Amino acid sequence: MKTDDQLEHLRKLRDEARLGGGQKRIDKQHEKGLMTARERIDLLLDKGSFEEFDMFKTHRCRDFGMDQQVFLGDGVVTGHGTVDGRIVYVFAQDFTVLGGSLSETFAEKICKIMDLAMKNGAPVVGLNDSGGARIQEGIESLAGYSEIFQRNVMASGVVPQISAIFGPCAGGAVYSPALTDFVIMVQKKSYMFLTGPKVVKSVTHEDVSEETLGGAAMHASRSGVVDYPAGSGADAIAYVRRLLSFLPQNNMENPPLLPCTDPPDREIVALNQIIPENPNAAYDMKEVILQTVDNNDFFEVKENFAPNLLVGFARYNGMSVGIVANQPAHLSGVLDIDSSIKGARFVRFCDCFNIPVVTFVDVPGFLPGTAQEFGGVIRNGAKILYAFAEATIPKVTVITRKAYGGAYCVMSSKHLRGDINYAWPTAEIAVMGARGAAGVLYGKDAQKAPDPRAFLAEKEKEYQDAVANPYVAAQRGYIDDIIEPSKTRARIIKSLGLLQNKRDTNPMKKHGNIPL
Repeated sequence: MKTDDQLEHLRKLRDEARLGGGQKRIDKQHEKGLMTARERIDLLLDKGSFEEFDMFKTHRCRDFGMDQQVFLGDGVVTGHGTVDGRIVYVFAQDFTVLGGSLSETFAEKICKIMDLAMKNGAPVVGLNDSGGARIQEGIESLAGYSEIFQRNVMASGVVPQISAIFGPCAGGAVYSPALTDFVIMVQKKSYMFLTGPKVVKSVTHEDVSEETLGGAAMHASRSGVVDYPAGSGADAIAYVRRLLSFLPQNNMENPPLLPCTDPPDREIVALNQIIPENPNAAYDMKEVILQTVDNNDFFEVKENFAPNLLVGFARYNGMSVGIVANQPAHLSGVLDIDSSIKGARFVRFCDCFNIPVVTFVDVPGFLPGTAQEFGGVIRNGAKILYAFAEATIPKVTVITRKAYGGAYCVMSSKHLRGDINYAWPTAEIAVMGARGAAGVLYGKDAQKAPDPRAFLAEKEKEYQDAVANPYVAAQRGYIDDIIEPSKTRARIIKSLGLLQNKRDTNPMKKHGNIPL
């Protein structure tokens, strides 16, 4: 064969591979308002940066008529490219090829790029749209999933892993996204569940739709599986690109430092008045975060799950940080099972990838009640404590108002190796609130007083003045300084600068045993 003929043959095969399951199936995707695997990759990566691997790979199954259904690439597009000039490894499942079902060779393609990502220290982004295991292959497809799971676990804490779900993701297929660091779903277009509505009905007799059982809205608000319920496929990909901008390439690097146009010493006079005079009145902690970070830009994660705790990324003077903050505007900012899990997982991610954590504290305690105790609030509350105590990254804490009891301890206190701990003058640091403490300490005496209410009010003020303020903690050195709220941004930035060469270590061990 002449060289020109060989080149023409190569180009023809490439064109065939790029069509996936064929133009009819591509048109069907578009009719459903969905992009193809290649269109998603093109949107994710910088223009012209994609380099594809295994374009000509095909499955080996010859049973059940599969010898008549052979497609180049075998239903997954894999390779690497750049996002904002930084290398990213990517795989995109192609629903036009046998419903995106996973075969042995399909899994081999994914495993190859995951291995390369580990060797080269770059993030892995999975764009999922699959009907699950290819049943014609049986054990080979199950083995393929397991090989991917193993690599997810080995890559955890080494390179960032992000999963975006654009269509179905059911059965064993859900575990690979669940093992990754962040999961994004598309509302009304994607779903995730272990067992579908038909199986649920046959076993539990419940009538439930795919959307109710495993849609993006449910997973983002109730199960906590999803970090962001995107409004569209394009929105999901934009979220992934923005998320990557805050992250380092791997666990040996620091997150990117960007030029900052927001003055580091900018004072925020409005923060001096943000705490209500009534200690039980709510305010929006998100406003505190937005006012202090660069350009009022806070990239929130898991916004709809456990909203009594805020987590997300931001920058201070161009430096990427993780934010953890109690939210007094929801459940008074209490910690509970869900918020403890949410906070612990986020802090551990930041610790994996050298991202400093800034913590804003206004927490009246842990949520009481039988539902919490029966659900294991002790075990789950210990997770956030464990995460902060284990973390060796720079940790800066600002107590804005309440910091009571065990909740004070777990929210990146000085006792859990908090590096710089500030308090506003409005901070109340004590075992419990002044009113509750007065009732416990002087309840019996109040019954004997001529005016029990006035007596308890006086004792409440005594307790407030003596204990429930930041000055006692500052006297002990548990608070490094009591700062004006308006200067919070400047003080955080100075602290992060001071801590940029921080070194902290944990004892030699295989791994700890976090209370899962």
